[in-house]
Amino acid sequence: MASALEAHGASLYEPLGGGKVRCTACARYCAIPDGSHGFCFVRKNEGGRLVLLTYGLASAVQVDPVEKKPLSHYRPGTRVYSIGTVGCNWRCLYCQNAEISQEHEVRGRPLSPRAAVAGARRYGCSGVTFTYNEPTIFAEYALDVIQEAHAAGLFANFVTNGYMSPEAVDLIGPHLDAVSVDFKGSGEAGFLRKYITAKGPEPIWETAAGLQRHGVHVEVTDLIVPSVGESVEATRTLARYVRDTLGPETPFHLLRFHPDYRMMDLPETPIPTLEKLHAVAKGEGLDYVYLGNVWGHPLEHTYCPECGAVAVRRYGFTIQAWNLDRENRCRACGHRIPIVGRPPSDYLPTFATPV
Repeated sequence: MASALEAHGASLYEPLGGGKVRCTACARYCAIPDGSHGFCFVRKNEGGRLVLLTYGLASAVQVDPVEKKPLSHYRPGTRVYSIGTVGCNWRCLYCQNAEISQEHEVRGRPLSPRAAVAGARRYGCSGVTFTYNEPTIFAEYALDVIQEAHAAGLFANFVTNGYMSPEAVDLIGPHLDAVSVDFKGSGEAGFLRKYITAKGPEPIWETAAGLQRHGVHVEVTDLIVPSVGESVEATRTLARYVRDTLGPETPFHLLRFHPDYRMMDLPETPIPTLEKLHAVAKGEGLDYVYLGNVWGHPLEHTYCPECGAVAVRRYGFTIQAWNLDRENRCRACGHRIPIVGRPPSDYLPTFATPV
């Protein structure tokens, strides 16, 4: 159902003359004639004015653990109110949310910024998350929700492909608390062109660095697609970038692929492949490398880089044991683990029990 909010004016654009506008929300910089929309389907030129058709229209709303985003080093053990809309600036052939991300018809249920925050509080969430489709394309809506969330004492984070423009980074960065930036197929240019319809990884690199400069907590994910997106060299290049630009303490998540949408013929990523690439990333000097979507694997845990002890024991999105003191220092050796916050005091029966 559409709402009266659908013609909300966008701020990320510039006039080109002759009725055209250039959208400046993402790295595509779509030049949009009057009456047309950009690559994402939801940013439209109406009479030389860019409008965001999905402002206040949520196509997906859910309460999630923050670890699902995945954020392993930010506000562990908390819940977030997850919001998505229709549309996307990528065309991932394996998208698990294709029914909304590749939707051409603008639809959704009305969810104003104030209502979004009220929902988050009603369900005991500590933050709001923009996810399921690319939040950059509805940046103006997200920003208004973020400001309402902060006024209510909640945090806010993006789950993003990182294909943002510097203009969007500067708009959102000063207000965002945390971000998970997802490099698909290790950001290898050929993979991005063939399976995503993106030119290359440079805008993603710039987004991650730009958001960090704004003080945003950054974690990096890397979806490993078997056969077509599991390059050792690409993973090594990405790990070096993360180490040199974002810092060796940046959490790095290698995610297991599962078949979906138009890539149903591929298997799930073999666990030995993930383990091999985990060793590659660790070998490049990253302190915290995780495997995702492999519940029960020992590489889900947080290990102290100083002494090797299990600092946080995890099972999927659940923390099973917390072996850090009140300053998030390893109980075995005293090394500080860079995790923002701690689980709520009633989260774990074994909260203060050494692993």
